[in-house]
Amino acid sequence: MKKILLVLGLFSTAAAFGQYGGGNYAVGSPYWPSSHPAHASYAPIAQEQSVLGNTSYPFAQGDRPPSDFPQPQQKSLGEVARELKKEHEHAKKARIVWEN
Repeated sequence: MKKILLVLGLFSTAAAFGQYGGGNYAVGSPYWPSSHPAHASYAPIAQEQSVLGNTSYPFAQGDRPPSDFPQPQQKSLGEVARELKKEHEHAKKARIVWEN
C-alpha cells in the first residue's frame, strides 16, 4: 500500500512540474484565427448559399397522408386481456405454498 502511495505521489509531483514548465510565456497575447469570410455580419439579405457545396442533394416538400404508411390492425384491449388470462391459466403453478 505504501509503495502505491509513493508511486502515486511521484506521478502527481511530476505532473505538477510538467504543467508549470518554468517557461517565459507572454501572458495575454491574443489568438488570431486564420482569415475566413464573415457570414454573420450585418448586411442586406443576400442570395442563399448551399452548405453542401456542388453536390446534388434531392429533397421534397409537403406532407404525406397517413394512408401512405399502412399500420397493422391493432387488437382491442379486451382481446389482449382475454389472451393474457388464458396464458395465465395455462402457466405453471408452484407445487409448494409457504405460509408463515
